Amino acid sequence: MDNGASSYRRFLAGDESAFEEILETYREGLTFFINRYVCDEAAAEDIAIDVFTYILLHKHRYNFKTSLKTYLYMLGRSRALDYLRKRTRLVFSELEKAGAQAPPPEEQIFRGEREKMVRDAVVKLPRDMREAVELVYFEGLSYEETAKIMKKTKKQVDNTLYRAKEKLRDIIGKDGELWL
Repeated sequence: MDNGASSYRRFLAGDESAFEEILETYREGLTFFINRYVCDEAAAEDIAIDVFTYILLHKHRYNFKTSLKTYLYMLGRSRALDYLRKRTRLVFSELEKAGAQAPPPEEQIFRGEREKMVRDAVVKLPRDMREAVELVYFEGLSYEETAKIMKKTKKQVDNTLYRAKEKLRDIIGKDGELWL
């Protein structure tokens, strides 16, 4: 898979349906990612729209050196941080799960408790660690993509994730080691 590059090339060539394809593919994930920063769904949607407006107006700024998803998330992160700088308080909301086939009720309860424990622990991490964990483990981005978004080297991301896991083990306890 070319991670959106072919759609973006078609968009650059004037194919409007390609932009709709990009929007449909990345809008929800980008909005969800931004919402983890701003904790305001309406603001997250506005920021995501701003990101897509930016790529509409500045078509040739994307250089294809990273995946389109990484580029969009970099723009989204930057705008979310700008938004937070303007806002005085910072609160993180709970992560939502995408709709998957429902497991049995007992497993849902156990999984829900475990996810809540992890979310509560991740929120307690310092910002860099929290951001790295969210991008790699919740968004499924590679270390390279995460490094570009966070403006760090791949090794710094690796070190940050190592320290984050150690800190999460301290917060959660030894039982958590089975699923970290």
